[in-house]
Formats: sequence, structure tokens, C-alpha cells
Amino acid sequence: MDSKGLRAITIFYVLCALTTLLPWVSSGLALLVGLVFALVLGNPILSKTKKLTPNLLQISVMGLGAGMNLAVVGKTGMQGIVYTIIGIATAMLVGTLLGRILKTPKDTSLLISVGTAICGGSAIAAVAPVIRAKSHEVSVALGIIFILNALALFIFPAIGHHFALDEGQFGLWCALAIHDTSSVVGTTLQYGAHALEVGTTVKLARALWIIPMAFMVGMIRSRTESSQEVAAKGRKPWFILGFLIAAALVTGFPELQPIGHRVEAVAKHLMVLTLFLIGSSLTRNTLKSVGFKPFIQGVLLWILVAGSSLGAICLGWVHL
Repeated sequence: MDSKGLRAITIFYVLCALTTLLPWVSSGLALLVGLVFALVLGNPILSKTKKLTPNLLQISVMGLGAGMNLAVVGKTGMQGIVYTIIGIATAMLVGTLLGRILKTPKDTSLLISVGTAICGGSAIAAVAPVIRAKSHEVSVALGIIFILNALALFIFPAIGHHFALDEGQFGLWCALAIHDTSSVVGTTLQYGAHALEVGTTVKLARALWIIPMAFMVGMIRSRTESSQEVAAKGRKPWFILGFLIAAALVTGFPELQPIGHRVEAVAKHLMVLTLFLIGSSLTRNTLKSVGFKPFIQGVLLWILVAGSSLGAICLGWVHL
């Protein structure tokens, strides 16, 4: 492609990105537009997009904290911790068993299990250096998580309405069953403000397990004496602290609440933009790299986690 063609696609890409900031653009639509753009025209600034996306995600999550009450956040987080521990342990166990049954490569299987158990790409990124996973193994795991996250944005709201879940139940289900924080936020945004509050809080509490999981895997799978050092260097979810600080400020100083609501509104729009960037980061090579067995493992594990957590919520076994 010549420079003029590339420039035209880049301008079109930027315009599409800016369009997602309009109030009528939903999170699902933003992701879909990003996916179509990536697969049809290709992302003209892919490297920059990949650098910008995690930063924008973290800023968005911190901004969402400005619209939440710290007391509610604390209560919800503590109530969800038991479900989080049970969910992580179950997902890791079932994921390991599925990997052995399907004979998925060991490291790929572990990355898929960790990504499903905790918080998708962030958990994979933290654990990958600990086990010295090869680049293609990381790509496969991330590709599977990405595809399932995109699917969740479209099907979870419909399932929630079908089972008549209230906003609290739906938010809890999303936090327990959807991999990445961005997709939890994007999905619960479509369901209601309380669903967003519950989903974000429980998911962020779950994300705190990234570092302990990395250390645990480093100890169990230690190949060198420096495994735990590598884990310690993994990306730490500092944005969770920012989320809590924002919630604390608005809760402690009620006069800041009008500002907090404006910040939250901006953060929601930034999250929609982030989902467009995430969608536009998918490449044909990523799709090609996803093998049959790893994909089956990822799908089956996700169905089991999502199905069991939905059933438990509907039966009243899991609640806040």
C-alpha cells in the first residue's frame, strides 16, 4: 500500500475512534466496528494502539471509581471474595483437567486456565514470563481470551434478560464469568448503573489475585531460582488503588460528587473507545494461530465457568 492509501486509512481509523465517543455508541457496537476495521482494512497504527490500550483501560477504571460509594465498594468486594477464591480454584482445576484430556500443550493450557480464572490478558501477561512461555503460546492464549471476551459483550446481556437477572445478579455473574475487566465493564454498561458498580468492584477484587497467582505458579513450576523474581517484576494492578482512592474521595467529601459523576461519565466514554481499540487490535495472524485443541479447551472451560456461576446465582447459592 502506498503512503497516500495508508494515510487515508489512518485518518478513517482516527475518525472511527472519535465516533465511539458519541453518546449513542454502545460498547458492543464499538468493539464490533473495531473488529471489522481490523479484519477488513487492518489497523494502520497497531503498535501504537497496543501501547495506548492498557493505559486507557486503567484510566477508565480509575475514573469509574469517582462515581461509586466506597462503603458499597468495600462491602461488595468483601462479599464477593469467597466466590472469587472458589471460582479461581475451580477454574484452575477444571482447566488443568481439560488440558490433559485434550492434550493441549502444557504451558498453553496453563495460560488459558489462568486467564479464565482471574482476569484474562492481564493474568496471562503476569504468568507468561514466570513459566517462560513461548511467544506463540502467549498469542494463542490471548487470542482465545479475546474472542470469548468479544462474544460475551453480545450474548451476556441477552442471557441476563432471558433469566430475568436483576442488575446486582448480572454484575456479579459478569465478574465471575467474563475474562477481562474491560469486557466486564463494557457488558455491564449495557445492563445498568448498579450492574456496572457490582461487576467492576468484584472483578477488580478478583484482579488482585494476579500477583499471588504469579508467585504460586513460579513456586510450583519453578525452572530456575529466579522464577519468583520474574513474577515480582510482573505488571502490578496499581489502577485498582486509583479506583479505590477516587471512590474514597467522593465518599469522604460529598461536595465532590457532582465532579465525580462527570468524571465517571467521561470514563464510560473512554471505556467504549478502549473497546474499539481492543477490537481493532485483532489480526488475521492471531486468528490463524489459535489451534483447535486450545480453542476447545478455552471454550469448554468458559462455558463451564459461566454456566455453573449462572446456575448458582439463579438458585440463590451465590449472591451479594
